[in-house]
Amino acid sequence: MEIELITKEDLRQLRVQLLEDIKQHFAGQTSKKAEWLKSAQVREMLSISPGTLQTLRVNGTLKHTKIGGSFYYLQSDIDALLKSGKNQN
Repeated sequence: MEIELITKEDLRQLRVQLLEDIKQHFAGQTSKKAEWLKSAQVREMLSISPGTLQTLRVNGTLKHTKIGGSFYYLQSDIDALLKSGKNQN
């Protein structure tokens, strides 16, 4: 029976290699966390008034979530609106 000794240096190299592998694995992935924006942020991004933002909500052009008295919008929905050109005057 052959005995192999693992040294501290072997463990250090394994640690470094594992960390590199983990970094490479996650480097290619984009964050899937949804970014929620408040009304003021959306108005500033789109350069629109509170009334225009309300119209976009009411007519269904811009999806939203209401929690308490605050409206929240997904960044991806704002991006889609900008790409679609629906907000042109």
